[in-house]
Amino acid sequence: MQAYGNIMKRLLSPYSSFRLIPTAGVKSMTVPTPLKDIEFPERVKLRIVNKVPQYPPGTRPFKMQKKLRLMRGPELKHNTLLHKQYGVMATGGGRLKYSNFEMIRFMLIRNIDYNVAFAIWRVPDPWQPITKKSPGSRMGAGKGAIDHYVTPVKAGQIIFEVGGNIEFFEVKYVLHNIASRLPFTAMVVSQEKLEKMAEEKKRIEEENLNPYTWKYIIQNDLLSSQKWISKYDRRWYNEYL
Repeated sequence: MQAYGNIMKRLLSPYSSFRLIPTAGVKSMTVPTPLKDIEFPERVKLRIVNKVPQYPPGTRPFKMQKKLRLMRGPELKHNTLLHKQYGVMATGGGRLKYSNFEMIRFMLIRNIDYNVAFAIWRVPDPWQPITKKSPGSRMGAGKGAIDHYVTPVKAGQIIFEVGGNIEFFEVKYVLHNIASRLPFTAMVVSQEKLEKMAEEKKRIEEENLNPYTWKYIIQNDLLSSQKWISKYDRRWYNEYL
């Protein structure tokens, strides 16, 4: 190592007959394909959601049961990307609090250039009341006071979308961070990824050689399955909890 250091000193010395000039290598970068037919919304940033729903004057805030069915099963309406670019999709049921909305909004503000990109919500503001009793209170005496509001989410629901004059690799990292911090399982999706997932699901159903699928077992009452399965298994054939 000492001999190598002496050689480098002689080569880099201004009095040496040999000069070693470090130069950067020339790299050929591929030119990105320009994006076309991108329609920007009127508001490019995510709006601040209401922490408490706005009721008409004179209306008393209502209470309700848990209604877990609002989180069960697949989402049938908001399960596609409107702008055909990128977003975060829930893969399981759960509830979004006001703090989760603010986390998403702040992370996008800090990591996305809104001069060339935009983001939109695909879920409504928190509307379902969650009641809670004070610590140490006895059972009974009706429901407790409203503690906070949430937005129930089903599997396949698009939480928010990101688009604009940006590539997927520019927003992939921040979208992964947001998906990992949500209170339910979620994944980052793009239009190409959604199309591949649909094709793969269709291919598996067509090439499946095992006739004893969950749908066949439940519809033909094998092993007396109609006696012990739940009503949700009869509806979704054990695909969703």
